[in-house]
Amino acid sequence: MRSIQRHLSLGLAATLLVVGLVLLQSSLWVFDNGLRGYHASNLQDEAETLLIALVRGEQGVQLDEQRVHPAYQRAFSGRYFRIDFAEKVWRSRSLWDSELARPAHRGLAPALVAGVAGQQLLVYRGDYRRFGRQLSISVAQDYTPVLRSLERIRWLGLGLGAGGLLLVLLLQWLTVRRALAPLERVRRQIAELQDGRLGALDSRVPSELEPLVGQINHLLKHTEGTLKRSRHALGNLGHALKTPLAVLIALVNREELRAHPALRATLREQLTQIEQRLARELGRARLAGEALPGAHFDCSVELPALCATLRQIHPHVDIGWQAPTGLRLPWDREDLLELLGNLLDNACKWADSKVLVSVGEEGEGYWLCVEDDGPGIEPLQREAVVARGSRLDEQVSGHGLGLAIVRDIAQACGGSLGLEASAELGGLCARVRLPRRGGH
Repeated sequence: MRSIQRHLSLGLAATLLVVGLVLLQSSLWVFDNGLRGYHASNLQDEAETLLIALVRGEQGVQLDEQRVHPAYQRAFSGRYFRIDFAEKVWRSRSLWDSELARPAHRGLAPALVAGVAGQQLLVYRGDYRRFGRQLSISVAQDYTPVLRSLERIRWLGLGLGAGGLLLVLLLQWLTVRRALAPLERVRRQIAELQDGRLGALDSRVPSELEPLVGQINHLLKHTEGTLKRSRHALGNLGHALKTPLAVLIALVNREELRAHPALRATLREQLTQIEQRLARELGRARLAGEALPGAHFDCSVELPALCATLRQIHPHVDIGWQAPTGLRLPWDREDLLELLGNLLDNACKWADSKVLVSVGEEGEGYWLCVEDDGPGIEPLQREAVVARGSRLDEQVSGHGLGLAIVRDIAQACGGSLGLEASAELGGLCARVRLPRRGGH
């Protein structure tokens, strides 16, 4: 959701910025052209006034100073003129010792002209006929104050535009956040599904999201139902196959085959391998892994019951458990019961008197540890124990598949199984590490 809001905000900001700059610059250009047209009209009137001020005198054509605006008499006043008549040139006293270039064409000069004292001049040239002679009058006015005003307007417009842009972005952010609130709620619920805190999405959503939420909930129900049916069918298959296997194993042990020891040994070995492979593959097929997002394992509820069951099977072992209050693992309950059940059963077979199961949370996920006070395993032999069907002591009952099944479950959940020495009880510590689901 943050990514959507960020892209919308950046897109809106870029659009408003471009549109605002174009409007501001266009407005200033229109305003500047209007002012230049207004001043051009005034300068034309000034030129015509100066034309009237040309009179005949004792020494020929003269400029009547009484008819000239006082601003043309004050040095660098910002108003200047130049009259070109025959061989004579009259310049306003305001120019002082500077020159005013005559524009190449009549009318308003297309560009500002650099004037005295750093002024920018707007120059107008008028061509007239007076006393039977052609003359041109160039009138200039300082345009610098107007340019400064336009610059202030530009900065004021930029400031107001920036403030308006921030206000629009804030309103847009609030609007988008409110509009995307249902999507954010669905996203949080999906995260809770992955963490095992929910079993389905809330169907009370806007009409636009109803098809999506409905399909997700339908998929979850379908997946859960498929998994339950598969487990039930696999359980029935396992029971159905165990009976014929037991019959075959009993037939191998009958008196008729004692006369054929090699055949008897071969049949017993093959049937044992079939039984082990069947148990292992059925166990792997029942794994849910990450199939059910709503699944969870409540440690404070499941661990006491599991330990109580193992105490009945191994009454000589004191089985304890440790887990943070309220810790729920976001993994399938049946998978973790199978995992911990195999670890506890294996630990109880080798323990002298005590077994401890503990569960905790770490930065990148969770860990489950089962320790015992038995003889432990040498470091070089630990990897072989986890391998399929490997056993260190043939006198201990079982097929040697417990740790291999645990490894399969851990791998199906994206985790790993490791064996190490128990620092607390002195025997073996089987530690399973599971990642956080969905990157949470």
